[in-house]
Amino acid sequence: MARTPLTLAALATAAVADLDVVAASGYGGTGGSVDSALITARDGRRLIIRVPRTAASESEQSADLVALRALSAGIRTRLPFAVTNPLGQVPVGETRGIVYDFLPGGKTGLNTITPELAASIGRAVAAIHGLPTSFVADAGLPSLGAIECLRASVSLIDRATATGLVPSALISRWEHATEESTIWQFQPTVINGALSASSILSERDQVTGVLGWQELRVGDPARDLAWLFGARGEWVAENALEAYTRVRGSIDRQVRQRATLYAELELVKWLLHGTQTRSTEIVDDAVNLLSALADRVHSDIMNPIGPATMPTATVDEVESLLQRSERAAG
Repeated sequence: MARTPLTLAALATAAVADLDVVAASGYGGTGGSVDSALITARDGRRLIIRVPRTAASESEQSADLVALRALSAGIRTRLPFAVTNPLGQVPVGETRGIVYDFLPGGKTGLNTITPELAASIGRAVAAIHGLPTSFVADAGLPSLGAIECLRASVSLIDRATATGLVPSALISRWEHATEESTIWQFQPTVINGALSASSILSERDQVTGVLGWQELRVGDPARDLAWLFGARGEWVAENALEAYTRVRGSIDRQVRQRATLYAELELVKWLLHGTQTRSTEIVDDAVNLLSALADRVHSDIMNPIGPATMPTATVDEVESLLQRSERAAG
């Protein structure tokens, strides 16, 4: 049974010293894997308390806490948006409740992104990718190179093939992408790793906050852009990528190709989740989505996910990459 806002408010007072609650309301809906409430304090502060309801959500919360602690005040000054802070915690049965400061901004709907917001998202992602990689290593968080990212994709495709439920045209399309070495020549960056529409808070078509840092690591920057390819209308990803490139430069010329591949492989993850949990409903849904994808990319089967043909990098672009590399190592 979900915990009521009043129960969660009582827990919040135990987690944060001298917290005087004057109002509490549900936050984030009901029936999910986390109980949460929006707390208003007498001094005007607004806070969020979250209590996991499943082992998976508890693990995710723990990973998020590690990442938030790694995102020091100095690191946060480099970001054009806010990142929440954990303010206290309290034991709740076999798990724990965490209280965070409340970030302003409304949740983003993937299919309601405006051109201006898409560009702001692109700039926000570019800022994450411009962070120095050293703080990730110092926090003991994962650091994956290009080869490791490629191997992970190949493994996922192999598992998809083993199910016998994925259209062969898609398997061929994905295998071709993993065999194109040019696509996988990129410089790993700091990535959020779990970005989605639900991660983004915005006001007036500008990103005000980013939630969900449980997958913070050094890895493939395309990971943080893949979700944009799920929006209706190619212009969403185009606007975001254009703004992203203005900030980061165009050295990673294959980021679009890898982001496309990752977006399509998300359907494989959904399928595998269904097979692992033995949910025929999820499996059927994933199969339908994969069939629709196969139909949608049919015209591209003869023009698969391959290297983009672009001009050779300019001297300025190379110098920019070297400067970013030096900053990342610092």
